[in-house]
Amino acid sequence: MERAAPGPDALPSDHDDHAHCGCGHAHGPKHIYIYSPSSAVRDKAAFRRGVKRLQALGHEVEIDPDALAQHTRFAGDDATRLAAIHRAAASGADVALISRGGYGLTRILPGIDGAAVARAVEGGTQFVGISDFTALQCAVLARAGAVTWAGPVLGADFGVQGVPDDIMEACFDDLLSGHGEGAGWRLPKERRAAGAPELPLPELDIAGATLWGGNLAVLCALVGTPYFPQVDGGILFVEDVNEHPYRIERMLTQLLHAGVLARQKALLLGQFTNYRLAPHDKGFKLQSVVDWLRSQVGIPVLTGLPYGHVATKVLLPVGARVDLSVRGRDALIYWGH
Repeated sequence: MERAAPGPDALPSDHDDHAHCGCGHAHGPKHIYIYSPSSAVRDKAAFRRGVKRLQALGHEVEIDPDALAQHTRFAGDDATRLAAIHRAAASGADVALISRGGYGLTRILPGIDGAAVARAVEGGTQFVGISDFTALQCAVLARAGAVTWAGPVLGADFGVQGVPDDIMEACFDDLLSGHGEGAGWRLPKERRAAGAPELPLPELDIAGATLWGGNLAVLCALVGTPYFPQVDGGILFVEDVNEHPYRIERMLTQLLHAGVLARQKALLLGQFTNYRLAPHDKGFKLQSVVDWLRSQVGIPVLTGLPYGHVATKVLLPVGARVDLSVRGRDALIYWGH
């Protein structure tokens, strides 16, 4: 996963000022296990900065012996990365944090011991990651019902030059303290196409729905496999990077035609970044996708979720039962009540 700048047509986002997590409690040092289940770490300086940042926050950082391994584009061959996942599950750490995303998990899903991951979660290890990590999260949810966390990675989030994003760190701190209660944001003012009807600001209350999702491309790659969660009445969230709006629409259409969207109570669109529009788009942009999708599905489609390949990201419990409340432009997902 690389840091991405917003695309030229990114949905307007004021979440930098308005995103927030739970309460933020003081806590003692935690044991954080760093491992690499996907692509090889290319930015070793960011890796080292991330480790030092976590250590500076007072945590014990344990680095998997193969965290910096490389086999073609991967962080070691398939057996090496499977072993790293299982070492993370056996580590007894408070948090198992991936070094980066990229690609590599879908090809090794049959070899992952989902029961071992579920036992680790039950024992108190929180698995955290984004991007390609969606594959592991979906697999362990589908096969073992384990709850994991959509959130930061070591290099691109904690290892940035300068100071890591304060909202991301606050959300991570809430997870470590065990006092995270939810995540809120302001729905952005959408730049609607000329002639498109103005939608009334939603008022929404959804209780006890399963929150799930992650990277849109990875989700779509799992449709029809045993690793795709069969969630009914859930709240689905998606994000992506380096995908043109027409490709985003194509992937959402796959979920639409597969019946996945109709089974949900709401769809939350996170950040879609780092794409380039072309002259022949002739006005087709990300908002066009949102407008069309809303005309096709009978569920609320909310935008601006502060989650994705961006610096400011909240942490979201994948597979947990949550409530969603929307009043005007104020949206809140909460699970700590």
